[in-house]
Amino acid sequence: MSQSLKSLWPPKPPLTEANLPDQTGKVGTRPPPSQNTSGSLAHNAKVYLAARSEDKTAAAISSLRQQHPQSKGDLVFLPLDLADLGTIAQSAERFLRLESRLDVLWLNAGVMVPPAGSKTAQGYELQLGTNNIGHFLLTKLLHPVLKKSAAAAPKNSVRVVWVSSSAIDLAPSGVIDFQNMAYDRDENAWVKYGRSKAGNVLHAVEFARRTEGEGIVSVNFMAYPAKFGAYTELFAGLHPDVTVEKSGMFIAPWGRLVNARKDLFDPELGKRYWEWTEEQVKPYV
Repeated sequence: MSQSLKSLWPPKPPLTEANLPDQTGKVGTRPPPSQNTSGSLAHNAKVYLAARSEDKTAAAISSLRQQHPQSKGDLVFLPLDLADLGTIAQSAERFLRLESRLDVLWLNAGVMVPPAGSKTAQGYELQLGTNNIGHFLLTKLLHPVLKKSAAAAPKNSVRVVWVSSSAIDLAPSGVIDFQNMAYDRDENAWVKYGRSKAGNVLHAVEFARRTEGEGIVSVNFMAYPAKFGAYTELFAGLHPDVTVEKSGMFIAPWGRLVNARKDLFDPELGKRYWEWTEEQVKPYV
């Protein structure tokens, strides 16, 4: 039975807003608000909400602040469009002008099965360009502050959390078709989505390998809707069981360290996909 099927019946979440420790002093970045954001705010963290729409994010921030009026934490809008590589450096630079530390980078923005023919500003298939290349570039630009933060922060507390999905099982054998990255030979939209989610796992595992010794924990997790999915995010980003020794592992709902598809841990495939992505972002670094 695949890990995706097993995760249809997960046990009780080990970390929720009820037992989340105080997060005073911690700085995180993530896409628009969720239960994860609410829990972090309630426990006094400062969270940058990276999104395209300032108006929508401002409304969500106002609502969350009303829910947690006693919080000493903060929510800050950070403009970010992962579908346009030419703008991501500006977003990273804006964050770095405001902060000198970053404890948790949650990479869980994304696109799922958009209309046929949807592309990024640079012409990539939208799911590949947003879910993989955009996140990769943002992580590359914020890597120096993550490394600096890890050197000064408590062990295992600085993390990069890459969102994946049970859709990794939709990616065919071979996972990444390097001869068809532009999708000149079209595929089913769900297959393309599965490939992009498998790509998140490949990046998480390879980032863990490349940053070994820096104290940064890199993990990926299976997304799930709404409140309970956020418990997996909380576990991945903040639970003490997630250590550098577990870096590169897959986190299933609602917080279990497991192994995903074996082919996604192939070091040669991870290295090749990393290098391919590196080439795509070179003009934007």
